[in-house]
Amino acid sequence: MQTLTKTLTGAQILVETLNSLGVDTIFGYPGGIVLNVYDELFKQNNIKHYLMRHEQAAVHAAEGYARASGKCGVVLVTSGPGATNIVTGVADAYLDGTPLVVLTGQVMANLLHQDAFQEVDIVDITKSCTKKNFQVKNVQNLEQTIVEAFQTAMSGRQGPVVLDLTKNIFSETVEFESLLLPEPAKVFSEPQNVGEVLNAICTAKRPLIICGGGVVQSGASEELIELSNLLNIPVVCSMMGLGGFPADNENYAGMIGIFGHPAANKAVRESDLVFAVGTRFNDRIRCCFNENDLSKKLIHLDISKKEISRVIPAEIEIVGDAKYVLLQILGQLRSGAYKIDCSSQWASYLRELKQQNHQPLKRSEKLHSFEVMQEIQNYLENINPVIVTEVGQHQVWAARYLKFNKPRQFLTSGGLGTMGFGFPAAIGASVALGKQPVVCIAGDGSFQMNLQELATCVDYDIPVKVFIFNNGYLGMVRQFQEKSCNERYFATKISSPDYIRLAESYGIKAIRVEKNGDIKSAVEAAFNSQSPFIVDFVIEPMEVL
Repeated sequence: MQTLTKTLTGAQILVETLNSLGVDTIFGYPGGIVLNVYDELFKQNNIKHYLMRHEQAAVHAAEGYARASGKCGVVLVTSGPGATNIVTGVADAYLDGTPLVVLTGQVMANLLHQDAFQEVDIVDITKSCTKKNFQVKNVQNLEQTIVEAFQTAMSGRQGPVVLDLTKNIFSETVEFESLLLPEPAKVFSEPQNVGEVLNAICTAKRPLIICGGGVVQSGASEELIELSNLLNIPVVCSMMGLGGFPADNENYAGMIGIFGHPAANKAVRESDLVFAVGTRFNDRIRCCFNENDLSKKLIHLDISKKEISRVIPAEIEIVGDAKYVLLQILGQLRSGAYKIDCSSQWASYLRELKQQNHQPLKRSEKLHSFEVMQEIQNYLENINPVIVTEVGQHQVWAARYLKFNKPRQFLTSGGLGTMGFGFPAAIGASVALGKQPVVCIAGDGSFQMNLQELATCVDYDIPVKVFIFNNGYLGMVRQFQEKSCNERYFATKISSPDYIRLAESYGIKAIRVEKNGDIKSAVEAAFNSQSPFIVDFVIEPMEVL
């Protein structure tokens, strides 16, 4: 179905096409090349533009928006340094499978490859960290390419697409008729493959499910819960899968990986069958196990065929969307054709094992991260806000001590480990959720990567609650130096601004906490405020995970 033909400029086509695709939010930063597009955004009210203070932060904000909403994030930047500043965010989105369309301005088509002012070949630069990228030099190709970009970003294993647009197309005109974006094709599993999976699961004595980020992205959480409950199968999560299976469920055994729960890692080692759903077994997981721990009767389900058996050989491979494959499995399971044979003692054993986890030993009288996290969890358990983290020790404490009972509640940079991700991603998540309060767990090192986005919070009144774990170090790297470099701490002790005065300079309220007894009241004050808020927790500088 198509609309009536009309003559439009490329800038008008871009905005109208985005509108027809359901885009309601753009994060960006203007420049001379893309002024025509900004002028068209000015003339309409359907798409809200959020002016960030750095292009990398714009991409991270779009990531937060996409991951909180399940929609495609959109970024608009200019050419040259505007384009090169997106690369870290695009790489982050690529490794974590976050759907983005990033629009970059480019010099006039007739000036390409002449080293014109602010010309960079962003297409070549981003080839290795995008699902696909395009350069549009002719306005006649613009609409179709935009539609293809969104379809690519949202289909299969989702990810970022870069769309490089030469300046000339924004003012050129063409006869325009809008296209409809087709629904992304769903990938199903063959029925006989599903039967093979059920036979293996139902005859295992110690089966275990690994819940990866693919469960969250496909919306398969309810199906996974039902499968676990029907068969009484314990579930562990990768860091990206947190929230995909409720932490309060009695079958939840914890997070696996190098910084995971000891009980969860032990569960993997002692299981006799592993059903991995939507996880790619990166080195942060793989390093904790020998190949036999994971390859023994491994059933690997992933939407991307190239991820299956790429790292760990699978005995049974299933290519498909996690939600729809699990629905097929549940459909056959409900028919009563399969006899459940797994041991209830196995699930009980893991529940007991999980209770044996001990708190870290305190090393001083100063605040410790796990204490702060426990107090935060106690306060937030009835609020259940979205939690976004920066990268470092605080990220791991959050993953260990905060409970995530619903998908898209925990947002973090998993594959790239990007310091500076968390704060702008929290802004994007809050925007996606209608400006609900969102918590950003940050370290003093990570927060300083993008603290300029405090201005964005103020300008648009975005109620991000920033909890800074301030230990005066790049804590994770310092911890590695403690063991690997015989306590030769070099280039990891850092200074910080006075975060209270910094917040005040932006017109934001802030509190500093140095005593355990003040944690609860500070968190309470943050959530009693309807505006952005900073809590500076001054913690033990030498603590380790």
